[in-house]
Amino acid sequence: MIPEPLLHRQLIVVTGKGGVGKSVVTAALARGLARRGRRALALEIDPRENLHQLFDAPPSGGEVIEVGPRLYLQNLKPTAVVDWVVDQKVPIGLVRKRVKASPIYQRFAEGAPGLQEMAVIGHALRLVRGDDDSAPAIDTVVLDAPATGHGIYLLTAPKLFAEAIGTGPFADLARQGADFVDDPEACSLVIVTLAEEMPVQEALELRDGLTERFGRGPALLVVNGLYPPLPDDLPDDDLHALWRRRRQVNARELARLDDRWDGPRIDLPLLPIDDGPALVETLDAQLDHPDGPEDSP
Repeated sequence: MIPEPLLHRQLIVVTGKGGVGKSVVTAALARGLARRGRRALALEIDPRENLHQLFDAPPSGGEVIEVGPRLYLQNLKPTAVVDWVVDQKVPIGLVRKRVKASPIYQRFAEGAPGLQEMAVIGHALRLVRGDDDSAPAIDTVVLDAPATGHGIYLLTAPKLFAEAIGTGPFADLARQGADFVDDPEACSLVIVTLAEEMPVQEALELRDGLTERFGRGPALLVVNGLYPPLPDDLPDDDLHALWRRRRQVNARELARLDDRWDGPRIDLPLLPIDDGPALVETLDAQLDHPDGPEDSP
């Protein structure tokens, strides 16, 4: 089962090695929260904008769009948040226009270290506080975050940025974002992995890095795409030999996690369903009632 505390967070950051299925887990978590009565937003920052396909919805184009009861989707361009800060702090329209057109500002908005990561966290904070008049009320933002190594940087960037800048509106937003992710009652991390050597190793290293920097581990590990056990009476041909090898790899890595992962864990099966609402719905149900062990101790 999904750990109870996770159902009450304002920000859930979903990360993992590329290709492990974190986007579909993001969608399933958001759907599950909405089904339980939370107003949930699945937030994507990938400019390729793919998350909408999992909800059979049009691209958000930067807007918050409704994709189900109490369920919303947004593809965010972080520089739009930086522009919002300028809009709030520069009252004269002509001056705002000149600031945004400045090559110096554009280089700052697109390239300042940590600025875009800080902007993503700040945007999530604005949404759950109700500070964005153009968006509906949101209880939980489920962020489809960058791959593993960038997941830690996303969470640490607001504090680093605030320390580097010192004062001013961007520093203020960064400090608020740092306090937000530091609060264990507000923000949690979910790691998605496959039961394969490299993704599992990255998940363990991310767990250790998170504990070192924040004094707490991930709220949940989702082991995605597990091959089912192969019945003994099937033919010993190439296809079934491949199936057996993949299942053996899964079994080996699950044993490693049993030994080294001491937090909540949910195991999800590999499903013969194309990406889309049917897959999201099925995984949402699996997150509630997984076929394997519900949680690790």
